[in-house]
Amino acid sequence: MTSSSSKATARTSSEARAVARTQTLVKGAGGIGTVRKTTLPGGLRIVTETLPSVRSATFGIWAHVGSRDETPSLNGATHYLEHLLFKGTDRRSALDISSAIDAVGGEMNAFTAKEYTCYYARVLDTDLPLAIDVVCDMLTGSLIREEDVNVERGAILEEIAMTEDDPGDCVHDLFAHTMFGDNPLGRPVLGTVDTVNALTADRIRRFYKKHYDPTHLVVAAAGNIDHNKVVRQVRAAFEKAGAFRTPEAVPLGPREGRRTLRATGRVELLGRKTEQAHVVLGMPGLARTDERRWALGVLNTALGGGMSSRLFQEVREKRGLAYSVYSYTSGFADCGLFGVYAGCRPSQVHDVLKICRDELDQVAQDGLSDDEIGRAVGQLRGSTVLGLEDTGALMNRIGKSELCWGEQISVDDMLTRIAAVTPDEVRAVARDILGQRPSLSVIGPLKERQAARLHDVVA
Repeated sequence: MTSSSSKATARTSSEARAVARTQTLVKGAGGIGTVRKTTLPGGLRIVTETLPSVRSATFGIWAHVGSRDETPSLNGATHYLEHLLFKGTDRRSALDISSAIDAVGGEMNAFTAKEYTCYYARVLDTDLPLAIDVVCDMLTGSLIREEDVNVERGAILEEIAMTEDDPGDCVHDLFAHTMFGDNPLGRPVLGTVDTVNALTADRIRRFYKKHYDPTHLVVAAAGNIDHNKVVRQVRAAFEKAGAFRTPEAVPLGPREGRRTLRATGRVELLGRKTEQAHVVLGMPGLARTDERRWALGVLNTALGGGMSSRLFQEVREKRGLAYSVYSYTSGFADCGLFGVYAGCRPSQVHDVLKICRDELDQVAQDGLSDDEIGRAVGQLRGSTVLGLEDTGALMNRIGKSELCWGEQISVDDMLTRIAAVTPDEVRAVARDILGQRPSLSVIGPLKERQAARLHDVVA
């Protein structure tokens, strides 16, 4: 005999299934590269890209939460939570989670950024149902026990120590602080020793419940997969966990931005007894939705994106002043960064910085040659395709696109947009970005006279 509550539950489930919406976002030839999206009642989005020619599949869940969603006292909570979701559920212990994927030769991991978090597993295509079950169980059923919080605290403090022991990595955190100051984008993703030590299980549980609702999540899968089967398996996993508490809920849209970054002329020096001085010279960049980002990508490639780039040739090839020198861009919802990194002997730091500043100023004023731009367009097109040769990269692309832009574009469309960038567009974005007064972050054992001269670089 079925109770009235059971009948109501059955009706709700039936109605929910009836309103799931499926779309084809990118239509690939013969189904290869086809991207489909289903939005389930309860607001969960599922996007897939099908490649029948491979024997692997990568399954991931993206959460619309990053370190910029933390208050000062919660700094590090997003990353802490990432660790804790691997520590066990009602159905699986931490060992069960890891051994399930290890037993089929797969790999599982996660990463936390300033505006999102991702959990994923890469397995043989035949083991995709297992990966879906394990990752969905982690995301919906984490226990976040106090004893696990206390144990994992030590591992996270060691991770912070490891980062601080790598000045080539740490200098990018310092540059973020130089540019953004004491606000969420300027704080380290890992948190600090003080904030991590102060986080409690109760605070992390509240953070988890607030940010891991299905409306905040995007499921992404790529490889030799069937979209409808993935949808059914994910739906079953979330329904088993009771995650769909509000069937009429709608997905959270892409993060909206209102910040305009104008931090210029700042200098931060962190004295360390290192063999090299590590520097980042940079300025405000572009938000990730800015249509000029395609031109900026070409500019970045020509200026510091490879062995033929200006910075590599001037700093390393012609003068041998650094082993590693490159430029990069970071785009957020409402602002961005453009930076030049170099690692060199402390005695050479001012020579390196002068060359980098001179090159930035020259490109801002005179632009790049047509040959440089043409070479950069070709390099960027090739690296874009080569970077999408595995199912993990494809999963990252479609998951991040849905979460951050709310749309999908095909690889061919990406290549077309890059190829359509004109020399005038590159020169215009060079004037806009490189023409700004830069800021500077340095880690190394600089002497007092050297440190005093750093402000001359950004004058």
